[in-house]
Amino acid sequence: MQIRLHKNARTTPAVRQAIQESTLSERALAQKYGVSRTTIRKWKHRSSVEDASHRPHTLKTTLTPAQEAIVVYLRQSLLLPLDDLLAVTREFFNPDVSRSGLNRCLRRHGVASLKALLPPVEKTKYKPFKAYEPGFLHVDVKYLPAIEGEPRRYLFVAIDRATRWVYVALKPNRSALSAKAFLKEVIQAAPFRIQKCLTDNGSEFTDRFLTRTRQPSGTHEFDRLCAEQAINRPSNIA
Repeated sequence: MQIRLHKNARTTPAVRQAIQESTLSERALAQKYGVSRTTIRKWKHRSSVEDASHRPHTLKTTLTPAQEAIVVYLRQSLLLPLDDLLAVTREFFNPDVSRSGLNRCLRRHGVASLKALLPPVEKTKYKPFKAYEPGFLHVDVKYLPAIEGEPRRYLFVAIDRATRWVYVALKPNRSALSAKAFLKEVIQAAPFRIQKCLTDNGSEFTDRFLTRTRQPSGTHEFDRLCAEQAINRPSNIA
């Protein structure tokens, strides 16, 4: 077996073994082999004669498993570039995460390539994208996978069509009250007036499927807040 020595090593494996087996004092061994007593003491307490690895035993990351789940979801659902995702992560979840650490997280979860996440483009006649003014929000909610030792949580996400401005928050449930509280936070934080809000037809956002006419009753918490703030509700996502 080939033994790799540290470039500054002063002892060989044979000498280290002799030190470990010797009954001489540390002072006597240091004089005999021309090394310090610290070196003698180090090898006396080692069970092997090989240099310890200088590589970290674990990959240091400041992201918790729950935060990694959030990062992966935001990457997949919002298709945020790395620097935009870094800004969102630092603002809402972890101010200490580094760009390289975030990139390693994306690689571990197989979502490092933004191009690979984009849906295939069909070859159709070119149509210019409709221009939107700031204030047209998409709001969604995602159940986060259970993490041992942590309570169940839901991730609410809002993104503006025009500016790609993002706001996210964790809630203990996906109730109408949680959705309303989230929208209140978004209204206060947004750098523009929210004019439209597009959601799916989940019960946290509307009660339209609980009425015979398939129209909102007007008493749902989220719908009422939108009405109070003059926020238009386009046809919801099915």
